[in-house]
Order: sequence, then structure tokens, then C-alpha cells
Amino acid sequence: MKKSIQFSYETSYFLSHEPTGKEQEVWIVLHGYGQLAEFFIRKFIPHASENRLFIAPEGTNHNYLKDFQGRVGANWMTSYQRETAIANNHRYLNGMMEEVLSVFDQTPRVHLLGFSQGAATGTRWASQWKGTLDSLVLWGGGFAHDLALEVAKEKFAATAVILVHGLEDDLVTEESKKRQEELLLELGKPLNLLTFSGGHELDPQTVERIINQGF
Repeated sequence: MKKSIQFSYETSYFLSHEPTGKEQEVWIVLHGYGQLAEFFIRKFIPHASENRLFIAPEGTNHNYLKDFQGRVGANWMTSYQRETAIANNHRYLNGMMEEVLSVFDQTPRVHLLGFSQGAATGTRWASQWKGTLDSLVLWGGGFAHDLALEVAKEKFAATAVILVHGLEDDLVTEESKKRQEELLLELGKPLNLLTFSGGHELDPQTVERIINQGF
């Protein structure tokens, strides 16, 4: 016999600075499999300002990256108790955003950048979040494969979407890239695609282009 229980759980997220409530835009940046938010957010700190806040949540599943000691990484979910992990992620991210946005009198523009596994996690979460994303950047990943097309079409109707691929990224297949491009068209979105010379990683120049120049 298997039973489930919900209980209070404490976890961490990282910010570029303490929110003042005067920022004009908030960026949620979701790391990939085996990464930690503390280090992931450092890629974005150079672009933080009094008008721009970055938030890096951390996946609540942790494991040693090699053997039984040493470096630890986090992930958003595995195939084990997958649906429970997804529901936990939604509660976590909903609560985090409620806390962060509580200091704002006027809701700022909200952007989401999901890297690798963080891309699928971000699309699942944003599809049920009560707020609306101004932009959605899917880097080295894409929309969750189980995301209902009609739900996504309605939820992201006013959201600018951009795909980012490294030209030497061995972890993202050509078939997967093509499927994401087709999905954008099915959602009625223009194909905004950026590529860079590199692998499964964040390219600093492309990050700067997206954040400071838009697309």
C-alpha cells in the first residue's frame, strides 16, 4: 500500500540583489540538470541593475555528480515519481514568485530563461502560473513534451518566445530542434532562433544580446 503526504519544506533560491519593488523587470533563470543555482545566477549578475532583478531557483532534488562524494548537483525531476516532482516544482515556484512580487506595488515585466532541463520545467510551470510572462527563452531545451498545445497557445499568446542553440551542442538532437521549431509555428509564434558557436552551455555574448538588446 502506498500513501502520500504533503508537509512544509524549506529550500533556497538566489537573487542578484534584495528586491526594492522598484525594478521594472524580473528575470527567472532556471538551471539545467546537475547544476546549482548559486553558480548559475553568476552568469547573469553582470546584467543586474536597480531596474533589473534576477532570480535563480534551485531544483529540490540533489545528488553527488560522481560516486558518493564530492560535487553536488540539483535537478528538477527524474522519471521516478515524476508527477509528484512536477507538482512540487509548481508549488515551490508559485510560492517563490508570490513572495518576491509581494514587494511590488505594480507588477514588473517578467521574463523566464530556462536552460536545458530548466526549459521544460519553466514551460510546465508558466503554463499554470497565474501571471503572464513577457518573454520566454528556451536555451538548449524546449517546451515540455507533455504540455497541452491548446493550454500553451492560450497561456503564451502574449509572450515572446526565443529558441537558443549551441552549434556544437551534442545533447540536443537535430530532430529535437526541428520539433521545437515546428511547435512554435503550431503555437502561432514566429521562429525567433539564435545560435552561437559552442556546446551545451550559456554563451555570455548571447546572454547579453537577449537581456540588453531584446530580440
